Amino acid sequence: QVQLVESGGGLVQAGGSLRLSCAASGRTFSTYAMAWCRQAPGKEREFVAAINWSGGSKYYGDSVKGRFTISRDKAKNTVYLQMNSLKPEDTAVYYCAADTIYYGGSTGYDYWGQGTQVTVSS
Repeated sequence: QVQLVESGGGLVQAGGSLRLSCAASGRTFSTYAMAWCRQAPGKEREFVAAINWSGGSKYYGDSVKGRFTISRDKAKNTVYLQMNSLKPEDTAVYYCAADTIYYGGSTGYDYWGQGTQVTVSS
């Protein structure tokens, strides 16, 4: 069993930065691939970024490539999403997810966090 708790969301102006954190519980955290997805009001959930169990492979959605960076700290059981050059269209609830399989999708993960709101003002 893995429990995920996101933090770090908030209100930021366009062009600014935020770093989201996802704290995981469970001794098997290090064996899971991790991902971030987001969902804006009235839109489908969208894949943002994924990282494999070792941290050696990362994958990004087209809309965030070059601006967002995913990383993980196994010692802290935490995954991060560094978001730079934020745009109003990045406004959404951001969810952390975990799965035994490393892939770039927006559904089907074994575990989900409760989400954290990110709002980017123009």
